[in-house]
Amino acid sequence: MDIKKELGEGAVFPVGEKNDAFAQYFIGQSYLNMLTTQGVGIGNVTFEPGCRNNWHIHHKGGQILLVTGGRGYYQEWGKPAQELKPGDVVNIPPEIKHWHGAAPDSWFQHLAIEVPAEGSSNEWLEPVSSEEYSKLK
Repeated sequence: MDIKKELGEGAVFPVGEKNDAFAQYFIGQSYLNMLTTQGVGIGNVTFEPGCRNNWHIHHKGGQILLVTGGRGYYQEWGKPAQELKPGDVVNIPPEIKHWHGAAPDSWFQHLAIEVPAEGSSNEWLEPVSSEEYSKLK
């Protein structure tokens, strides 16, 4: 399968290796290509169709998502999921419980930028339930 073709022309960064180091926090297969520069963590994350990460919280620093390919979703705890497409930007403030990942029928790719902050950390929580996820189109 041609991942670049599946993601569209916006997918300018190469897909990384299988994201085995964080596999326990994902449902489905993801890939990670770290683009870290000058101490800022920037991960090019690619999700196979149906892949999503667990609910999680970025303490202190927050996160910014720049969608570069495919179609996916972002959801904050207690709010409806929002569809994401290339060119969308999501600013995730610190301390917000959320998840993000691919649509059931589409590859999805985004740059995940960790906002630098002293004492920042990431807390991984429960998976997004299949029942919750199956409500997405």
